[in-house]
Amino acid sequence: MTQVRKLWPLLTATHRYDKSISTWQRGRGQQIEAPILAYLIETANGRILYDVGCDHAKIADPVARDRHYNPATFEFGAPDMRDEQRIPHHLARLGLTPADVDVIFIGHLHFDHAGGLRDLRRCGCGAEIHVQRDEMEVGISGADPAVFADDLIDDAGAPLQFRLQTGEYTLVPGVQAIATPGHTIGHMSMWIEMPKGPPILLAGDAADLQENIDDEIAPGTLWQGREAQALDSIRKLKALAADTGAWLWPNHDFAFYRSLPAFPQFIE
Repeated sequence: MTQVRKLWPLLTATHRYDKSISTWQRGRGQQIEAPILAYLIETANGRILYDVGCDHAKIADPVARDRHYNPATFEFGAPDMRDEQRIPHHLARLGLTPADVDVIFIGHLHFDHAGGLRDLRRCGCGAEIHVQRDEMEVGISGADPAVFADDLIDDAGAPLQFRLQTGEYTLVPGVQAIATPGHTIGHMSMWIEMPKGPPILLAGDAADLQENIDDEIAPGTLWQGREAQALDSIRKLKALAADTGAWLWPNHDFAFYRSLPAFPQFIE
């Protein structure tokens, strides 16, 4: 029986960029606005965060912003992230603090998914941080430019303590980590058995847009050009959704996000 009680999608920022970032060899020259999301899952055995959004300090501080998001080297500039969109503020609206989070599950280490780790640590979050071992190896190597090295250390410069995982596993009954590589080497999606409605399958960046799912289009950025692997992951998610009756959620699709209950409403 599932231990899941509730799920909240959290809008942590928005980012405007060329659509080809989300759809492989499609949409070049078309600007889209994408939500940057995290997901809070309440279970009988604690709270899980899937992803944590961007590092607000890198966006709010002009010096840090210029270093990380200078349009000369980072084509589409910084996301739009307001202070009230930081995860600690979302938690406060639910009567919670970062200390009430038990597990942080990082689907992959790109800046818009792992950047909020330092902020949460700074605000008292002592949660375990789960990430795939091969994802971490690439992240610390510097081989993936969308991973910011200083997202992986604390304010004192010490490495954050990650619980490294290999392959698929169960976090708690009703929450399953699903391997979906292609966008990155160790990308993970999540299957969630809800207490009332159908299961929810968080694609993460295996499918930015509904278009990725419907047309079986790989994400626009791929680890070492692994389009076939990314397509296999999309098809795996679609098959799992069909087999389990799950609702498959794209991760950066504003039309889809706006169809969900507005925070602080939840899904159960």
